[in-house]
Amino acid sequence: MTVETLNTHRLHGGTLRYCRHASTSTGTPMRFTVWTPDGEGPFPYLVWLSGLTCTEDNFTVKSGVYEHAAKHGVAIVAPDTSPRGEGVADDPAYDLGQGAGFYVDATQAPWAPHFKMYAYVTGDLLMAVDGAFPLDAGRRGIFGHSMGGHGALTIALRNPELFKSVSAFAPIVSPLNCPWGDKAMTAYLGPDRALWRAHDACALIEEGAGASFDDILIDQGLADSFLESQLKPELIEAAAEKAGRKVTVRRQDGYDHSYFFITTFIGDHVRWHVQRL
Repeated sequence: MTVETLNTHRLHGGTLRYCRHASTSTGTPMRFTVWTPDGEGPFPYLVWLSGLTCTEDNFTVKSGVYEHAAKHGVAIVAPDTSPRGEGVADDPAYDLGQGAGFYVDATQAPWAPHFKMYAYVTGDLLMAVDGAFPLDAGRRGIFGHSMGGHGALTIALRNPELFKSVSAFAPIVSPLNCPWGDKAMTAYLGPDRALWRAHDACALIEEGAGASFDDILIDQGLADSFLESQLKPELIEAAAEKAGRKVTVRRQDGYDHSYFFITTFIGDHVRWHVQRL
């Protein structure tokens, strides 16, 4: 799978690349960034999944992650959040369509032809980066924010053979139980809510998925305007307790849903993953 490097930047003693490749899953070109430390590798790495409205650029520019990645010798991969381009379906709302792929494989019109973000992240993206860069596929973690936190949790729980660790910032823990989930899952997967369970972290934990993870780290800001209506971290705590699983939710007083929150605690998450990789 050919990876085209669009831009290269020197950063914290390593190399940041903006890349593009053709995805068979989405049927479109897809973009991602990859930062690698200097040296031969192969390096353990973390895949970051971003939230609603984001591209591969938001986390890359705003998170401050690379200073921490350099300290620990871990590479970072950050893909776009959806397919884009001419002929790709979209919606005027910010929480559906381009920039809002929700990390599922859509089965409904008009989304089904291109919106295959679950298959993309678990397939094309990993094949592309593992083939083009000195990365260790056996030491790979995943994390994300909001919609991307939902993606990280559900993808890891369903694919523990691909990922050794998982964490999230302010994740949508249960699309079955929030307005964002209702809207996106109905649009992409249809009205049969039983089909949504495969993309609901709480349901997956209840069903025993991803039992090999020793802990799941979640940071949640208590000044987050979406906390009570959309995010509901108490639901994943309850699911974990019922299943006898460990999920650590750290509630951070005064922090909102923004990248100011993420950049404050991103070093904790990198260190936490490295201990497991």
